[in-house]
Amino acid sequence: MSFDTPGGTRGARQPRAGRVVRWLNQAAMNRIRRKGGKFMGMDALVLTTIGRKSGAERANPVGWFPGKDGSWLIVASAAGAPKNPAWYYNIAAQPDNVQIELAGRKVAVTAEQLHGTERAEAWQQIVIAAPRFAQYQQKTDRELPVIRLVPRSS
Repeated sequence: MSFDTPGGTRGARQPRAGRVVRWLNQAAMNRIRRKGGKFMGMDALVLTTIGRKSGAERANPVGWFPGKDGSWLIVASAAGAPKNPAWYYNIAAQPDNVQIELAGRKVAVTAEQLHGTERAEAWQQIVIAAPRFAQYQQKTDRELPVIRLVPRSS
């Protein structure tokens, strides 16, 4: 599936990735890696991508929802900002070079953006489980991308 969601023209302001935000993200990722668990009240994983410009590994704590057949669903919400988060573009550039970590295990995954009926069904599941995502969608004029992460076969 294609990664083709353009940025919008309006939305919530994203906090700058200053020292405090980086420290909080690192603390959250350390906890997720050790114990799994929650981040901002929802199940979370550590998403590792390769920077599309830098080529460097980039890790981010991300909320997830159970998908079909043992997959994980994530949303590139950026809390309703007008632009997609940087990790969305990293995944789009290399959807077969993504890894997740949770509760002490690493899983190589392939990412695919959902569209049409598949996205609509997943979106309903997500907003029922975490209504804040419906609020994020109301803040922006871009459609929030829903991405399925499927374990990659060796």
